Order: sequence, then C-alpha cells, then structure tokens
Amino acid sequence: MKIYFAGSIRGGREEEETYLKLIEHLATYGQVLTEHVGKKGIDISEEKNSNEFIYERDIDWLKSCDVMVADVTVPSLGVGYEIAYAESINIPILCLFNTTQKKPLSAMILGNQKLECFNYTNLNEAISAIDQFFSKESK
Repeated sequence: MKIYFAGSIRGGREEEETYLKLIEHLATYGQVLTEHVGKKGIDISEEKNSNEFIYERDIDWLKSCDVMVADVTVPSLGVGYEIAYAESINIPILCLFNTTQKKPLSAMILGNQKLECFNYTNLNEAISAIDQFFSKESK
C-alpha cells in the first residue's frame, strides 16, 4: 500500500516530532511516499528544489497513492491543496487535528463529509485513529 502523509512544511514546523512518529507508524501499513515530511530541517533541505519540482513530484506521489493521512494541526495552504487534489481523484483521506494547539480547524475541512476527521490530544489517540482508518480501508 502506498501512503501519502501530508503535514506543514512552510506553514510552520511546530508538529515536526509528531509527524515523524506518525510516519513511523504509517510505515507499518505500507510505503510512506512522503517520509521526508517528518525529518528535521526539511524546510531548509527542500529549498534546493524548485517550486515546480516540488509541485510535480508531490502530484505524482498523490496520483500513485492508495490513501492519504494529513495532520492538519498547523494551517498550511499546501496541505489544503493536497487534500483537495486527493479528494478530486477519490483517494480516501484521514485528517488528524491536535486540539491542544488552540487553533481552530478550518470549516473547509470539518464541513467536508468526504474527509474522515479525527481530533486528538496525544500521540496514542492519533495512532489509534490511524489504526481504525486502515482497518476500514483494508476491507
């Protein structure tokens, strides 16, 4: 199974450690195409790539993935775009939102009934949501 993980890069890296742990757990279900999102300093290392390269690479990954898991805790235009694109090509999507960050989640995510959204307050809750999501997707 190919998994696309989305998390903020340019929008802010406050959840970087969480991304890494979520990606490690996702890897137990298949190949995480975007494992670089969890790496420290990714915002700096991605600067060597052109905007066009990043866009085309990520779209190619989205087209080839089976599911998408997005941490939507840190507002990100890129993550929002990726979610909309994945939805447009009928990829199942799980959105995870850490409610301890005190920022409200966009109504464009919460109001979209095609997305499976899950609020969490700790890593174990997020991992449980991933497990539930994959148990449904594997049926």
